[in-house]
Amino acid sequence: MALARGMPARLLRPVAGLYGLLVKWRHDLYNRGWLTSTRLPVPVVVVGNVVVGGAGKTPATIALVQHLQAKGWRPGVVSRGYGREDKTIQCVDAQATARLVGDEPLLIWHATGVPVWVGRQRAQAAQAMLAQHPEVDIVVCDDGLQHRALVADVRLVVFDDRGIGNGWLLPAGLLREPWPPTSAQPYPDLLLQQVAPHTAGEAVPPLPGRRVWRARRRLAAHAIHLSGERRPLSHWAGRAVVALAGIARPEVFFEMLRAQGLTLKATHALADHADPQSALRSLQASGLDLLCTEKDAVKLRGAEPQAGIWAVPLELDIDPPFFAALDHCLAQSRHA
Repeated sequence: MALARGMPARLLRPVAGLYGLLVKWRHDLYNRGWLTSTRLPVPVVVVGNVVVGGAGKTPATIALVQHLQAKGWRPGVVSRGYGREDKTIQCVDAQATARLVGDEPLLIWHATGVPVWVGRQRAQAAQAMLAQHPEVDIVVCDDGLQHRALVADVRLVVFDDRGIGNGWLLPAGLLREPWPPTSAQPYPDLLLQQVAPHTAGEAVPPLPGRRVWRARRRLAAHAIHLSGERRPLSHWAGRAVVALAGIARPEVFFEMLRAQGLTLKATHALADHADPQSALRSLQASGLDLLCTEKDAVKLRGAEPQAGIWAVPLELDIDPPFFAALDHCLAQSRHA
């Protein structure tokens, strides 16, 4: 429905119109100063999306943090920690669980090793992080494109191969905000679209002065056991396996496994951020190895038994000039 302008979507247009008025009203509150924003003493890069359903912002956040580290920055990450049970400000560390801090922040921490803090109010979480980690000289905000309580120096909007869907706002379409942005919205600095190898995806309508950079997503050539052992995916060639994914679009993961020549005896698609423990026992009863996403793996670290649970990392091949454009935006923000 959200990809076409058929009758079901058209019936929801009035609701989408009301939603659009609420979005504009909230932006107006900030633009007129009735709601205030916090500016941090260090640059802030916000990585987010304007579409629902998992556009790939977390892999983009990880790639961005790793680039900043390679450039000599000392980044820290803040996130709301969607789906976590504790609502207080928390730091992510070796004792943290997905229930406490959220699965995506935990994945980012394991992938990068940088300070990661979570809180419903990202500005407060960032201030707490800077107080504990004075070495942090740049903050990356995972998600939060619509969270204007924290002033952003660079805004990165991430799309996937769905583009902007049918171009309509929720619930008639995929959009959280109008695209192209209205005058009430902050103008994005960088646009990144993730697509599968050898595909173009639905084109994102370009913005004046902004290029849509491409990131081709692919599975790594290896899988990682919960114990840390690595095996090439070719190890499972000709063998049946079971697959589990608790992400916004599980079938994408399953299709990527099949594209690697793997035979999926069974698949279990969970809702995004769902606890995979409930599905684990039935899948392990098959006696076959279980392949899952890294996002699921961080929630299964305490699983018993752990034998046969392997996470397949997702890799992004981002257009190299994208990072040069990011560096240029940061240089400009430091001299603004």
